[in-house]
Amino acid sequence: MDFSRRTLITASLGMLAFGRALAAPAASASAAAATIEAFYATLLGVMKKGKKESFAQRFNELQPAIVKTFDLATMTRIAVGPKWASLSSDERRKLIAAFQRYTIATYTSNFDSYSGQHFQVSPKPVANPNGVIVQTRLIRSDGKPIVLNYLMRQNGGRWQVIDVYLKGTISQLAVRRSEFAAVMSRSGAEGLVRALERKAAALQTG
Repeated sequence: MDFSRRTLITASLGMLAFGRALAAPAASASAAAATIEAFYATLLGVMKKGKKESFAQRFNELQPAIVKTFDLATMTRIAVGPKWASLSSDERRKLIAAFQRYTIATYTSNFDSYSGQHFQVSPKPVANPNGVIVQTRLIRSDGKPIVLNYLMRQNGGRWQVIDVYLKGTISQLAVRRSEFAAVMSRSGAEGLVRALERKAAALQTG
């Protein structure tokens, strides 16, 4: 084999490998969008049942989808902030459990009816230093969109949400960190657990 032919083959193989390297992250990131689409499918199904089912029934239907889609342990840690480092393992466990119940109760309460709404999910996530941003819109029955973007990163081989951006830019966890810090300063971790449990209970009773 002459030098020019060998060089051409080597270059071609190199370009093929480079193309595969680029395609792999893109394919992986598209799985993040698929995760949100699957979550929305479950959420929409619960919305369509609406008040035909009790709050507890809808809560139980959403729970596995939310636990799968959201990295609730990481979200709790981020929301609590620097004080997380000083908490005991038992305090952390209780906070994660309370935050999970509150998160599921929030979705159960906020998405409790259907009047023609639908979700749109961009199939191409946007790169972010902490993972990727999946851009979505909730199209209301009057046609007006509500932008909800999800910051996602891989956890144990699957994509999970670690923050939600309301109106596209307002970090939900940044808002909660401010609220949680005030409670933690007054009442410590146990006080925050009680506060989250009260919020979840209030959402259930309306």
